[in-house]
Amino acid sequence: MRVLVHPPIEDVTLQAVLYALADPVRLAVFADLVDATEPKACAIYLTVNDTPVPKSTLSQHFRILREHGLIRSERRGVEMLSTARKDELDAKFPGLIDSILAAA
Repeated sequence: MRVLVHPPIEDVTLQAVLYALADPVRLAVFADLVDATEPKACAIYLTVNDTPVPKSTLSQHFRILREHGLIRSERRGVEMLSTARKDELDAKFPGLIDSILAAA
């Protein structure tokens, strides 16, 4: 089983955050995770903005969000559950995430 990469918040750059959120699907997924009160399974995002997203593409989107420091994921059985790292990102980049989400 592949190890999940979660960079320390100190290693997350502004460029990484902006790159990860530049894609509309990733932005929609991240925005939904920010609003979530509990971890969400990746499979619920097989349709984003009324557009079907293939599982392989969805996996890549989650990998980018995770490896660029925007989400934290954990395996539970066959499911991958994810949460937004908004509090950590807000501490490092005050107001950035709220501004991006408001503009979207």
